[in-house]
Amino acid sequence: MRVLADLRDGDRRLARRSIAWGPPWVRRFAPAVEEAAEHTKMWWAVAGVMAAAGGWRGRTAAATGLSAMAVAQVLSNAVAKQVYERRRPPQEWVPAEDLQDRPDSSSFPSGHTAAAVAFAGAVMPVWPTAGAACAVSAVTVAVERVHSGAHYPSDVAAGGVIGLAAAALVRAAPRLLWRQCSNDR
Repeated sequence: MRVLADLRDGDRRLARRSIAWGPPWVRRFAPAVEEAAEHTKMWWAVAGVMAAAGGWRGRTAAATGLSAMAVAQVLSNAVAKQVYERRRPPQEWVPAEDLQDRPDSSSFPSGHTAAAVAFAGAVMPVWPTAGAACAVSAVTVAVERVHSGAHYPSDVAAGGVIGLAAAALVRAAPRLLWRQCSNDR
């Protein structure tokens, strides 16, 4: 039990430091990242560009990324947030200007991070260059979620794990279905 208490305390300390950290330009840049990631707008836009400009590989990467993102959203927001209710970091830790857009839902896990990591993780094997760019954006979203006071670091880490699992599931689904169909014959 002591290990869990230490992890929880470390999580809280890291969140508090992350929220307080940063030069003024970080506070100006973070809302733009949050707005782009809200309702997965950024990932839909990226998928549209990839599908329009990337030929077969771009369309495949876009479809795979959007599928993984959808799975991650279901797992994080419709399942995990309902199973494990966690309060967000205390309001007194967060600058007043960051409190206006703060969600009311459970803090655990970060759905924004799950979606971002799932999209990037699914795109990476199909189109590595685009996947690397998406991964940088996904990390930026994850850091912003802690820095804005919306999540604890463990919420973001759990969102990342869910995102990676969703990407792996979507990438494996065609092979699993093919194998199942082959076995049914």
